Amino acid sequence: MLNFKRYRRNPVVNYPEREWPNKEIMKAPIWCSVDLRDGNQALIEPMVVEEKIEFFNLLMKLGFKEIEVGFPAASQIEFDFLRQLVDRKLIPDDVKIQVLVQCREHLIERTFEALQGIKQAVVHIYNSTSTLQRDVVFNKNREEIKQIAIEGTRMVKKYAGNFDGKLYLEYSPESFTGTELDYALEVCTAVQKEWGATKENPIIINLPATVEMNTPNVYADQIEWMDKHFEDRESIILSVHPHNDRGTGVAAAELALLAGADRVEGTLFGNGERTGNVDITTIAYNMFSQGINPELNLENVNELIEVYERCCKMPVGMRHPYAGKLVFTAFSGSHQDAINKGITAMRERGQEHWEVPYLPIDPSDVGRDYEPIVRINSQSGKGGVAFVMDTYFGYKLPKGMHKEFADVIQKIAEAQGEVSPDTIMDKFREEYITAKTESEYPFEFTSCKISDVDGESEEDTLVKLTYKYEGKEIYVEQTGNGPIDAVKTALENTAGVKFRMTDYSQHALSDGSSAKAAAYVNCIDLETGKATYGVGVSTNITRASIRAVFSALNRLAK
Repeated sequence: MLNFKRYRRNPVVNYPEREWPNKEIMKAPIWCSVDLRDGNQALIEPMVVEEKIEFFNLLMKLGFKEIEVGFPAASQIEFDFLRQLVDRKLIPDDVKIQVLVQCREHLIERTFEALQGIKQAVVHIYNSTSTLQRDVVFNKNREEIKQIAIEGTRMVKKYAGNFDGKLYLEYSPESFTGTELDYALEVCTAVQKEWGATKENPIIINLPATVEMNTPNVYADQIEWMDKHFEDRESIILSVHPHNDRGTGVAAAELALLAGADRVEGTLFGNGERTGNVDITTIAYNMFSQGINPELNLENVNELIEVYERCCKMPVGMRHPYAGKLVFTAFSGSHQDAINKGITAMRERGQEHWEVPYLPIDPSDVGRDYEPIVRINSQSGKGGVAFVMDTYFGYKLPKGMHKEFADVIQKIAEAQGEVSPDTIMDKFREEYITAKTESEYPFEFTSCKISDVDGESEEDTLVKLTYKYEGKEIYVEQTGNGPIDAVKTALENTAGVKFRMTDYSQHALSDGSSAKAAAYVNCIDLETGKATYGVGVSTNITRASIRAVFSALNRLAK
């Protein structure tokens, strides 16, 4: 048994006056990508300068206006990368470049050397304030830890005087989630006052879940409590930086937005220390799925994946929200049937808003296609097979035929596993269209000429039919009340079969004057009671219908 008694619960916030549960997310926050700093430092093989530049250009293309590019005082590679951005003029004037630095003067001085030439910069200072780190890491009391933050702010002000661009200060009480709220407020307020923040020159107060320690609602309570107790709230841009230790980073960020946060720091696909940072792409796509403009250019998720995997040398999981290869895929038969019906209903109704069961968004809206939506294996059902036939090949199987053909594919799936669309189509041709083996399929259509018959009789159509039955060629002329009726009577009279047609449908397979048509007919053998569908394809709809009758008779014989 797990030794759960080694652990104890983290405290929650006694905050019954919370208001965030009654709110909704109405707009996108200020996004700040920390892929090139927090994300990069968590890689097994950190990016080299050119890889970081490629990733930076991707972030530009996506529309990020705030990007934390690194810790330039920590290493020469980090310093050189920032200088490359400046020297190669890769930073648009409306983009804020953010850099991280500890509250130490020689590091802050080096940071400002790296920032020279940047139009807008955010200097991000931090120190840990949690009860645990005060005790076991720093061995300092509350006042001593607060002074570290104040002194760091003073040093940034000192070097800011020689900075030519617009400078913003960001302060993070690291390990905020393990810090007493009253003390976190005390430290943040001291930094806010030392910086001299105003509505016109606000400070970014970033409250990180450096380690996710509790359920997302507790984080939301912490954020709202801080939001309500800050002095001069208009001088503060309230930012959150959730991690994903408990697997709820996205939920924590979304609830934090309800609780008053203005800004979210995170990474593409959630890369970061331990279980990762909060996944900005998931939050943004979540907003998009609710009709909210995420204010990021995320139309082509495949491009994001390609650059991310190459630069980070890490794969995006197959079940990753929105981006995974299988997230728009249904194997379950009931899911496939519902998706098929939903897409058909939208098409028939000319519906403006997306509403398809099991698909929260249209895959094509994020650069995905319909190919992987329905994949067929032994768990699939009739709706999935019908969806593949329609979506891939344009065959709109009548409802009564769905199970019949799905049973054929089911046997293949049970023997070999997943069945590809091409295999499904090959089996469809074999079963319904091209079969000519006499031992199994005794009927073979050859030709038919149709003409009208003068007179008052209802049997006003004459067919001159040539076909083979068990290898023997047969020619017959027969009248009927239409081509199909005449063919049916001719077959009964010459081949000795007795059958009834109970269902018929047809449609074009493609556009244009030379388009082929597909016809479907259900036939019942009056002697055995067996029933099956036949399919015929031709550029002539009447010939397609006749071929469908022959197809059905062959299947009955088989």
